Amino acid sequence: MQIIDLTHLISEDMPVYPGTAGPRMRLANSYDVHGFKETLISMYTHTGTHMDPPAHLFPGRTTLDKFPVSQFVGKALAIDCSDLTAGQSITVERINRVREKADQAEFILFRSGWDRYWGTNDYFGDYPCIADDVADYLIKGNKKGVGVDAISIDPISDQNLTMHKKLFKYNEMVVIENLTNLHLLGGGLFTLCAFPLKHIDADGSPVRAVALLD
Repeated sequence: MQIIDLTHLISEDMPVYPGTAGPRMRLANSYDVHGFKETLISMYTHTGTHMDPPAHLFPGRTTLDKFPVSQFVGKALAIDCSDLTAGQSITVERINRVREKADQAEFILFRSGWDRYWGTNDYFGDYPCIADDVADYLIKGNKKGVGVDAISIDPISDQNLTMHKKLFKYNEMVVIENLTNLHLLGGGLFTLCAFPLKHIDADGSPVRAVALLD
């Protein structure tokens, strides 16, 4: 079995959503003074490679801690969209090219290759985003979730978060953003594990996302 890490490193100088403060890491206990090392970390719940539940946008909806743990593991497919240029949409035609495997998958990941811009201003540019017909497919297929290697499934300029709202309005699924290394996954089905922190009323959480390839 091959295990591939799909998670960006959390650090104080990492990219964060515009207007959000970056994480802070402070030495709370030291070897010299306390005999052990411990770090106090302060960061937003949607920092780095992270997961959004319906409660991110809709009050009273499912938080991550209320999902069964089985929600965070499943058969997945990474669909190559890396030929798309800035501002182009990821349409259902991409899914139709691999429809048989996509229909079997519980998670659909879209590889735009945008993670190559991680740590640069270009990361916040016009990355490819999923189109309305892709959201329709995910909803109709009752998928567990969708993931992207960009900062959002919506354009950075869309403050309404249109695709988030469409996916979450009536559906119990999750969105995983800021994935990386999707180019290592090939075109076959694999097992995705993306576990959030189990904290109360979780409107989002960083995840350690990994792919298990046979």
